[in-house]
Amino acid sequence: MSRPTIAGVARAAGVSVASVSRVLNGLPATEEMIERVQRAVDALGYVPDSRARSLKVGRTFQLTLAVADVGNPVYVTMMRAVEEVVSAAGYRLVVTTTGPDVVDEVALVRGMARGYADGLLISPIRVDEDLVKSIRECEVPVVVAGNVPAKAGVDTVRANSPKGMLLAVDHLVAKGRRRIAFLNGPADTVPGAARSKGFTEALKAHELQPAAVAEATDFTFAAGRAAAPDLLAAGGVFDALICANDLLAVGLMHELAAAGLEVPRDVAVVGMDDSELAEQSFPPLTSVNLGSAERGRRAAELLLARIEDNERAPRRIVVQPSLSIRRSTP
Repeated sequence: MSRPTIAGVARAAGVSVASVSRVLNGLPATEEMIERVQRAVDALGYVPDSRARSLKVGRTFQLTLAVADVGNPVYVTMMRAVEEVVSAAGYRLVVTTTGPDVVDEVALVRGMARGYADGLLISPIRVDEDLVKSIRECEVPVVVAGNVPAKAGVDTVRANSPKGMLLAVDHLVAKGRRRIAFLNGPADTVPGAARSKGFTEALKAHELQPAAVAEATDFTFAAGRAAAPDLLAAGGVFDALICANDLLAVGLMHELAAAGLEVPRDVAVVGMDDSELAEQSFPPLTSVNLGSAERGRRAAELLLARIEDNERAPRRIVVQPSLSIRRSTP
């Protein structure tokens, strides 16, 4: 059976090919015209030829989302939100992993010149001058879900990590925990630097000093487990722990249990990201919600707007955090 064509749709609808094209491309048409064309499309099972459409309008109708680790639950949440927005606008979403190295981030941005996507939404974990330069010179619109210097001249959507850290410390202090330790990820990353700064400022606001601080090698479950000995070597000087993300927190809780410590009786634990993992852990993890879904939606909307108007002034949006309280804190 031959594949239905736009000409066949036009014949079935009793309209011209041009009229069918107008309806399928979302151009102005009467309600009667739209209804007739849609009935014909449904009856014939017509699927538009995306390749021909791309050639005609000079677009691929494909967007790229680049994140450091597609296995991280926070990026999965962001990806779902981005896909919902762009698919409604007629775009496909391609997701790729940059890894932790800024060199790979730069290579990906420069590779956009090959023309396989109409725009890039990137969440860089590390930022340097080469990355800023590559973003500024990129041949397709770019939106950053994260924090880059204003000189990059790019739309950004970022979390307010310092405020999120203050929410966590406020909560622990209100529960009578004053010997608070911190497990960060790599401090030379964008989230690591922001969360370290936020932790220091939050403790100062309560006139407290860190009970212990450790730095994991990555923002992963395994890295959280591996960092536990450094914290446990502090010898029980802390009664609460804040971790830079949920994966670190859950990994750390495994090692606390192995060491005979009960959460939250002996140690209260707070994560960051409020991912699905926070609800699935045992005990369920109190976590700072940094608005990953909202950041994904807003970033996707900015990218679509940038594609339509690449001359408008860049926007820098900050999504505010909230605290999801569960049983890992008393």
